Amino acid sequence: MAAPERAPAGVAKLTYVGHGTVLSEIGGARVLTDPLLRRYMGPLLRHGPLPGPDVIKDLGAILISHLHIDHLDVRSMRLLDRRVPVVIPEHGVKLMRRLGFADVRSLRPGEVLEVAGVRVEATAANHGGKRYPVTRAGHALGYLIGADPRIYYAGDTGLFPGMSDLAGRIDVALLPISGWGVTLPDDHLNPLTAAKALGALRPRIAVPIHYGVYYPPGMLALWRDRDVLPPRAFVRYAAKLAPEVEVRVVAPGESTSIEPTD
Repeated sequence: MAAPERAPAGVAKLTYVGHGTVLSEIGGARVLTDPLLRRYMGPLLRHGPLPGPDVIKDLGAILISHLHIDHLDVRSMRLLDRRVPVVIPEHGVKLMRRLGFADVRSLRPGEVLEVAGVRVEATAANHGGKRYPVTRAGHALGYLIGADPRIYYAGDTGLFPGMSDLAGRIDVALLPISGWGVTLPDDHLNPLTAAKALGALRPRIAVPIHYGVYYPPGMLALWRDRDVLPPRAFVRYAAKLAPEVEVRVVAPGESTSIEPTD
């Protein structure tokens, strides 16, 4: 994966690293979500090149949406500078401290903090947050990142009524549209439900994520089109259900720039 160029002043830049991992360069800071940076992760194999070293260089913050192993990967976290602040649901604080991160901050839905000069607000998510078997039950989060433009990182979630409360506050929605299994339960968005979410969220721009990177090794031959079919379906559904939203399909390893609102 080629090293992404840095964002110009006043412009947000988003690099889809893969799965739930997105590098947001906003407000002069580099914010990385749910780092998953390895070739293998449990039963999954990364399809395509590994992220380059620039992805994890000079980070201002790391945001963890929930503690499932494909969104909080311990071995990937060990690749990161332990001085970088980590924002995480409260039941993950002890785990981060055991990994050696010195600045660990917890949020609940609706709470706000500033990290690396960037405003971060936690939002609700319709998704389990427990890490089996090491933590008690806990919530999953989404995040609103920055101000102008403001980025919504949904984490893992299904549709939930509170999505409409975010309408008018989002410039870019980073929405998961797929997974690594044969089926997706209701607490995950798929191409159709992600398009339905656009009607509630009403962002300027939507960028689909969480597709096209990790698969069980034995399924790669059967799922060769899984890197293109989910985003194509999302584009098609979004054109019908939310035609006012600009959809940008960003392939794993590629970037897109977001101008501030006028």
